Amino acid sequence: MQIVFTSAVDASDVLVVPISKDGGFTGPAGGENMVAIARAAAEAAKFKGEAGSLVEVYAPFDGTVRRIVMLGIGEGRDAEWRKAGGALTAKLLTVAGSATVLLTGLGDKPSADAIAGFAGAAVQRGWRHDVYRTKLPETSKPTLTRIAIVDAGADAEAAFARVHAINGGLDLTRTLVSEPPNKLYPETFVERVLNDVEGLGLEVTVLDEAQMRDLGMGALLGVSQGSVREGRLLVLKWNGGAADAETLALVGKGVTFDTGGISIKPAAGMEDMKWDMGGAGAVAGAMKAIAARKAKANVVGVMGLVENMPDGNAQRPGDVVTSMSGQTIEVINTDAEGRLVLCDALTWVQKVHSPSTIVDLATLTGAMIISMGHEHGGLFANDDVLADALLAAGKATDEKLWRFPLSDAYDKLIDSPIADMKNVGPRGAGSITAAQFLKRYINEGVAWAHLDIAGMVWSDKPGVNHDKGATGYGVRLLDQFVADRFEA
Repeated sequence: MQIVFTSAVDASDVLVVPISKDGGFTGPAGGENMVAIARAAAEAAKFKGEAGSLVEVYAPFDGTVRRIVMLGIGEGRDAEWRKAGGALTAKLLTVAGSATVLLTGLGDKPSADAIAGFAGAAVQRGWRHDVYRTKLPETSKPTLTRIAIVDAGADAEAAFARVHAINGGLDLTRTLVSEPPNKLYPETFVERVLNDVEGLGLEVTVLDEAQMRDLGMGALLGVSQGSVREGRLLVLKWNGGAADAETLALVGKGVTFDTGGISIKPAAGMEDMKWDMGGAGAVAGAMKAIAARKAKANVVGVMGLVENMPDGNAQRPGDVVTSMSGQTIEVINTDAEGRLVLCDALTWVQKVHSPSTIVDLATLTGAMIISMGHEHGGLFANDDVLADALLAAGKATDEKLWRFPLSDAYDKLIDSPIADMKNVGPRGAGSITAAQFLKRYINEGVAWAHLDIAGMVWSDKPGVNHDKGATGYGVRLLDQFVADRFEA
């Protein structure tokens, strides 16, 4: 979808009139009758201007009758403008070709960031993955291709340039998460990402199974050994900061399909496990966004990619594997595989890139969904300053996080009688013991946070900036975190 910033009202299919909660809108020249009719329609519909609410009416404007949408923006906060942008696209996506948003006449002109957020959410909400739908009715096909914004100002257009870069990352993440597992597996994940980020200036490293075996990545390879699809480690590095500046590492779990392995999952709902690579998908999208907007920071994104399948060669409950760090792991449950992938990726990035800060993302535990539903991702951290920065970034982007505890008491729950640790603890505190497992692979002095996003990468209902399906969660959060913590 194209966003156009203009100073003139054009002949779009729809005129959009943003209205605040107090009704503060006077309208542009030539629109006095339109405003009067619109206000009467709003009163009849009990429209109060709440963010994201809409009323549609046909009214005269500039010598003709136009289709008018009154769009509530609440009190005009940035988050409310984003909500309004998503609501507008949801309303018009399949019933209009173009729309013009009239900012002229608003009592308090919105900030450049608010307008950019509005436009960004409008584009984000229009994303669809219809690649495999061959019989989609014409009335269900997206038609909205252009939104013009009148009198936004040059600052808003500049602010939208960053949002546009982030949207490119979101598109990549959502596509990866949405693809079926017969199309997206470790090798094709790498191909798709590299094709998508080509020309952005990212340094690329790809390790195959032979190379990972030579490095001693027994934990990651143990997960992969039951699949005919070979695992991969994909690394994207952006050198946008000073040569001596600290490096941030983003590490993502990329299980492109998770059957649970020998500890096989129930059949009902297993098709959803195509999105068990949501952490790696978020890292790929964030790296694309960071590179596209030329962030002044040094960031390395590491994605551990495997498929977890039951097979005669699959890892068994009771096996003991040796991770790249040299620590041994008793595998109690092969469906607790994400932490096995992440621990070797964490060790590799610390050995090769020596980051000062690491943030890992993973759809790691069902226990997180039990704890938080689909409203917050879980945050675990060994550093309060890092945790606070991530919480603030989550609040600013509406990709919310909630911090959970770590302690020696939880850590003891994953001690093994025959190895250095086991890959699961007891039933209670499942998300916490998973985080404690990862913490054992973090070097002294490295600030580390783990984001368990199991409930956030896929949605069964539409949201502010997404339809049902892949949400792209994590891309905006990570980009904001980089801007706040490493570019400020």
